[in-house]
Amino acid sequence: MKFHLTLSSLILGLNLLASAKSPNIIILYADDMGYGDLAIQNENSKIPTPNLDQLAREGMRFSDGHSSSGICTPSRYSILTGRHHWRDFHGIVNAFGPSVFKDSQLTLPEMLREKGYTTACIGKWHLGWDWNALRKPDASKKSMSYKDFDWSKPIPDGPLDHGFDHYFGDSVINFPPYAWIEDDKLIVPPDTDMARGEEGAITKEGNWEIRPGPAVKGWDFYKVLPTLTEKSVEYIRSRKGAEKPFFLYLPFPSPHAPIVPTDEFDEKSQAGPYGDFVYQTDDACGRILRALDEIGETENTIVVFSADNGPEKYAYERVRKYGHWSSGNFRGLKRDIYEGGHHVPFIIRWPGVLKAGSVSDAFISQVDLMATLASVVKYPLPENSAEDSFDFLPYFKGETESSPRSIHVHNTSPEKYAIRQNDWLLIDSQNGYTSAVDPEWEKTRGYPADDNSPVELYDIKQDPSQKNNIASDHPEVVKNLQRQLGKIRTQGYSSPRLEKP
Repeated sequence: MKFHLTLSSLILGLNLLASAKSPNIIILYADDMGYGDLAIQNENSKIPTPNLDQLAREGMRFSDGHSSSGICTPSRYSILTGRHHWRDFHGIVNAFGPSVFKDSQLTLPEMLREKGYTTACIGKWHLGWDWNALRKPDASKKSMSYKDFDWSKPIPDGPLDHGFDHYFGDSVINFPPYAWIEDDKLIVPPDTDMARGEEGAITKEGNWEIRPGPAVKGWDFYKVLPTLTEKSVEYIRSRKGAEKPFFLYLPFPSPHAPIVPTDEFDEKSQAGPYGDFVYQTDDACGRILRALDEIGETENTIVVFSADNGPEKYAYERVRKYGHWSSGNFRGLKRDIYEGGHHVPFIIRWPGVLKAGSVSDAFISQVDLMATLASVVKYPLPENSAEDSFDFLPYFKGETESSPRSIHVHNTSPEKYAIRQNDWLLIDSQNGYTSAVDPEWEKTRGYPADDNSPVELYDIKQDPSQKNNIASDHPEVVKNLQRQLGKIRTQGYSSPRLEKP
């Protein structure tokens, strides 16, 4: 009997060890959510975020986390490839645009699938498909009517062709076709052309931001987030008892415009409908995480929460009307290379590895997830992949106290780059704005008038709000950072893994 118990304990221990080597992975990815929207990291936030606050209390919250870009497609590309978007493109995939991935490019889901994972993407894709494969022979390539496509055909070059076993979503909430896609086919084919939004409906804040095009008649934007939430919960529940670990990439359509919180979330915040939409996104995260609890996989799942970029331009009106600044202590919004454009919420919960309730000031980027997860699953990355990804696993395990990353290139548009090295941050342009500047906001916050300097330099530790341009005081620092920027841009990589001895 004693031997039997010992053997059982040994088997249990081996099973736990095997399980620990293959944790499930969930990436919860908000759209246009600012660093200052999360209550746990902004004492002045007017938006309750109880579920994300709880996630932070159960994991590690990074106070210096960044996306690769200040807009949607590039950040998604970088998080799934470990490669800076600006090496290949700068803008978003427009309606009916092609895939941004190269044919042979290794992606995060492909890597995990090779290591035995089941992979799924539920939500906003925004990385392109080959829609021309559905276009009828007699249809003009410039036309975007529902009549121009054979909707019964599968759509090539989408999620299933780049590592995902399953996809469900509407591709992009404010781009046609306005219809549900499951795997690589439309569930119900579009049967009308939408001009601006659901007929007779209104958004609760801002503009529709809707591109015209094919739609399913009666398409309701208010149902997009609830449907994606329910599908995500269903997917997690379907993994109960499964032998294979799973990877779920869940790019939310919110709180991106159109700002359409459902009625049950009205006035749940003190930051207007946008705040209510953030609250609904937080609620969605809570539902998904509770489903993970239900199937008993919480302790064996890495959960990452972040956002693709900072908040949209409506933030200026929001701060005037409600006193809530979505970028927190930072300057800039979506599209900008100031901190507010890419300094985003970043939380990782990994039970047994990351200390619960810890806050890290380590400099980290979403582009680092690829190399880090490769180390987690023991995948040897080839040289032509994850070119800008830093491996954080030693830092997560406490084997090193300092961040593996000390340098990062920030970019949204082809004309403007910024480079951060340790606490120095160079805006290699006259300013870091791409979105419209709000002089009233700058005046209220005590920003000086533009000094017309060709570049801006900040000590980001001493001046996180980027108020005091000290470029003229440190010309050698400026020159060094410009040299570093040029080197990283031309050599084709920044990851230390690829440095030659």
